[in-house]
Amino acid sequence: MQTDTSSTLPYTRTNLVEFLRERKLDSAAAWLLETLGPMNLVLAQFIHAGSALLRPTLADSQVETITRILEDPAELRSFKALLREDMGDGK
Repeated sequence: MQTDTSSTLPYTRTNLVEFLRERKLDSAAAWLLETLGPMNLVLAQFIHAGSALLRPTLADSQVETITRILEDPAELRSFKALLREDMGDGK
């Protein structure tokens, strides 16, 4: 059961990077985004379709943010840059 109010708050790329870093998933997420390339749009659709299964782990606002990032090339570029910056990777 989720007890915080994060599902009602706006969720941003920065929040998502912090969420990933807290769980030590930032490197895996960066690798996945780079590896999937154009398949990110398909991944977004799978996340939309499976959002009910993700609810115990992710708030609705987190799912919306993830899918928005994956569906919008400009958002995706910004997110990957933010991930690299936070990882200390200057590439």
